[in-house]
Amino acid sequence: MQIIYQTVGIVGTGAMGRGIAQIAVQAGSVVRLMDAQAGAAEKAREAICSQWSKLVEKGRIDADTADGHKSRLLVAEVLADLADCHLVVEAIVEKLDIKKALFAELESIVSAEAVLVTNTSSLSITAIAAALKHPGRFAGYHFFNPVPLMKVVEVIAGLKTSARACTGLSQYAQQMGHTPVQAQDTPGFIVNHAGRGYGTEALRIVSEGIADFATIDRILREQAGFKLGPFELMDLTALDVSHPVMESIYHQYYEEARYRPSVITAQRLAGGLLGRKTGEGFYRYDAGAAQLPAEAAVPEVAEMPPVWVSLRAARRSELLQLLKDLGAHIETGASPSLQALTLVAPLGFDITTVAVVERLDPARTVGIDMLIDDAVTKRRVLATNPATRSDMRDAAHALFARDGKAVSVIRDSGGFVTQRVVATIVNIASDICQQGICSPKDLETAVTLGLGYPMGPLAMGDRYGPTNVLEVLFNMQTVYGDQRYRPSPWLRRRGAIGLSLMHEES
Repeated sequence: MQIIYQTVGIVGTGAMGRGIAQIAVQAGSVVRLMDAQAGAAEKAREAICSQWSKLVEKGRIDADTADGHKSRLLVAEVLADLADCHLVVEAIVEKLDIKKALFAELESIVSAEAVLVTNTSSLSITAIAAALKHPGRFAGYHFFNPVPLMKVVEVIAGLKTSARACTGLSQYAQQMGHTPVQAQDTPGFIVNHAGRGYGTEALRIVSEGIADFATIDRILREQAGFKLGPFELMDLTALDVSHPVMESIYHQYYEEARYRPSVITAQRLAGGLLGRKTGEGFYRYDAGAAQLPAEAAVPEVAEMPPVWVSLRAARRSELLQLLKDLGAHIETGASPSLQALTLVAPLGFDITTVAVVERLDPARTVGIDMLIDDAVTKRRVLATNPATRSDMRDAAHALFARDGKAVSVIRDSGGFVTQRVVATIVNIASDICQQGICSPKDLETAVTLGLGYPMGPLAMGDRYGPTNVLEVLFNMQTVYGDQRYRPSPWLRRRGAIGLSLMHEES
């Protein structure tokens, strides 16, 4: 197949520009690198060529292929050198006025058939194109860092972008070995919009004193299956990148509660605690390795109390079987004895409210998160309420650690860590579908490839139960009285039939 854009210009030769240039050359295009900073384009060319030389040393490509790549990577001294380009990709600073000025100049240089694109992650495509004479050939082309490894690219249509331009960009993405997803021009597009549920909800949990950074990371890795905890992820991306995105999306959506940023990241950004690249963020780093606090030891309990399980507990039969497997003495009466450890397993409600509503003794009541099947998790999560006795807390911890599985004990809140984060992720994804920002299929693809979640957010909702997710959201909205937990209409309509792609293709 003939390469769609034979000659490509890249304006801006930072990490993103270099990555896009590399995969464009590898697809067969001639690429011209241009940067306003003197010598930057030449340095970028040398760095990219060095990558190909390393691939030869590793046996990934042969020397002739590397030489061919290098011959098609050129340096442009001025913008006018991009006059023959069929596609020009902008990857410069995230400043609207600077981008608009650049494209106004480019439009006067390139041919009428050339396509112009921006790699912006947060600015409006329509706004950047507003002053162009031919906005139909302008689009967003959002790659992710590191570009050669992150195999997804968002193709974003502004209000006047032609379908032809988007089709060509999607085909070219495939020629570069990437998966294109189509998005409407809305704040955060797909990936950065969908990603609001993970870090922002984790930050709220910390701000409420429910658990610390390391505990939340452990829970979301080992109970929910995420590759990185939210604070590990923010340390990796760096707060000077992630916090401005939080603020940008929040303000562009006119202070929508779901996207509310946190003062925690604002303060840490101001204090220079950016993450790995500064040696300290949510964790301290020694030779690149995070210094993690030790987990609390499993308590030693001389005599284990009997256990009674609430009749309203989520997955009650599974919880009873787990207790039996752990060797617990289970009470089966309609109410617990005065000696019993009382277990509740709510969805969205706090342990205190459950104890009061069910007329249980709060001092002996401990909660356990049963949203996810225990058999597929590597960690169990318990929650105390303010009145829980220390002996009952320790007994619950020791009991659920009997088989060697890790246990985290957190403080009372509306919804456990995993419940809150998963429900928020699913709800925001459902709202993306409600707004028609993209198809459900492209949403799932973009999130799994762009964010590395264990599954797409809609698949996540189906796995853990749409009605369960709705129950968590409804109950959290009751507990917090906060509109950030109001369920999306799209989620509410599909709660009974499922969220999977077979139910919704548009």
